[in-house]
Amino acid sequence: MTVMETAHFGASEAKVRRQQRRYQVAKRSLDVGASAVGLLVLSPLLIVVAAVIRLTSRGPALYVQTRIGRGGTPFRIYKFRSMYNDAEQRRAALIAKSDRSGVCFKQKNDPRVTPVGRFIRKYSIDELPQLFNVLIGDMSLVGPRPALPEEVEEYPKRALGRLKALPGITGIWQVSGRAEISFENMVEKDLDYIKRANIILDIKLLIATFGTVLTARGSY
Repeated sequence: MTVMETAHFGASEAKVRRQQRRYQVAKRSLDVGASAVGLLVLSPLLIVVAAVIRLTSRGPALYVQTRIGRGGTPFRIYKFRSMYNDAEQRRAALIAKSDRSGVCFKQKNDPRVTPVGRFIRKYSIDELPQLFNVLIGDMSLVGPRPALPEEVEEYPKRALGRLKALPGITGIWQVSGRAEISFENMVEKDLDYIKRANIILDIKLLIATFGTVLTARGSY
């Protein structure tokens, strides 16, 4: 490589790094602003949902679970509880009945889900407490969905690429079929997002998410 080629390569690398820094600043600004406004505006709904969950099934309204974030770092994710209290103990017995091929467990008629849980899952209301995860920086509005530790332990090498980005509430595969997407397809879509990520793409995915949620496409 000539001196001129080396200088050009170095300049290109510096430009890419500057673009990435600008994107990360813009992304974090969007995350903080939107999550703060969302929590404020949706607070009446959050209170009502929490009360209904407590009144219709035994246990807390919020469900706290360990997930794996960027770089393999574990964090505590917040969700509205959509299952009965013994859901984790019953999970092992249901793994073989998963409706999604691959590592991630999903079952359309999961017997652990409460009647209220089915409704809030259908319209992704159970995910709303994750706005707090976004606000404190554990998650982003847009990114690969955070996996369970036991799922990450079973990841093939290519799937570990999902951990290069901050996990998100929504992402490219969520607006492409949600639970109907296979694990392998999910991985490829997430890796494609990480490669192409920019603030315009994030905004487009957020807008597309509203349509996906309202139609409840691929949710269970």
